[in-house]
Amino acid sequence: MDFIAGAIGGGLSTAVGYPLDTVKVRIQTERHYNGIWHCIQETYRTEKVRGFYKGVSASVLTVSLISSVSFGTYRNFLCTICKLRYGAADAKPSKLDISLAGGGAGAVRAVFTAPSEVAKVRMQTQRNPHPSLTSTQSDSRPKYRGSLHCLKVITEEEGFGGLYKGCSALLCRDCFSSAMYFLTYSALCDWLTPAGQNKPGFLIVLLSGGFAGVMAWGLGTPLDVIKSRMQTDESDQHKYKGLIHCAKESVRKEGAKVLFKGLGLNCIRAFPVNMVVFVTYEGVLRFTDHYM
Repeated sequence: MDFIAGAIGGGLSTAVGYPLDTVKVRIQTERHYNGIWHCIQETYRTEKVRGFYKGVSASVLTVSLISSVSFGTYRNFLCTICKLRYGAADAKPSKLDISLAGGGAGAVRAVFTAPSEVAKVRMQTQRNPHPSLTSTQSDSRPKYRGSLHCLKVITEEEGFGGLYKGCSALLCRDCFSSAMYFLTYSALCDWLTPAGQNKPGFLIVLLSGGFAGVMAWGLGTPLDVIKSRMQTDESDQHKYKGLIHCAKESVRKEGAKVLFKGLGLNCIRAFPVNMVVFVTYEGVLRFTDHYM
């Protein structure tokens, strides 16, 4: 049931946070934006509302699947760790147990998400003005016509390895942020839940989920910037040789502050998105426990 609850929560959260995710990716990968509001204005001026939702259909399906894998894997890892350490899968886990299970879930998620992350970032950074703003049909013809077409073009031009560009940064980001994500959520729920109450109330779930998302994205933003830049590096560019080279080149050209591009936006987006994720996850689990 954890897999189903995670899938529903992930799908709903994507619909809530996708426009801000597009703005975040553009700020991280392109240098001509003065800030969040400037990026929003420029995107709307040239591409209208649909510019904020490029690649959203594939992302909803993918995030639903990945959220399912993430929550389901986390729960299974945690049960396995508790069984090995304490002899019972339902034993109360320590903070270390939760962190290890969260990190393991992040690693599994990274392997599954790499191709869809590359396609999402390429679609979000693609420039194709709204038809009403172009004078000819050819001017508005994009290189990628959709998420599946984007994956096809990447495979043809860059080989299978092109689908896993930035995977090293993605793996580091997801392992670390996932560990912090589940640890923060668990710690806040324990701290805020009154003594004698078995499960946290939905308000506590909302707050804990929101702050867990902020913590995970706040700490994971530097690796997120590097990941996005590596994934936009197409076959005819070859700007980056790897994670370390990308980080060095980005800092050399734009200073250390480049690693924190989109930090504020990540945190703003993370709070409502992860409130939705956790309250949906907990709601589905409680509903099935009560009625099934």
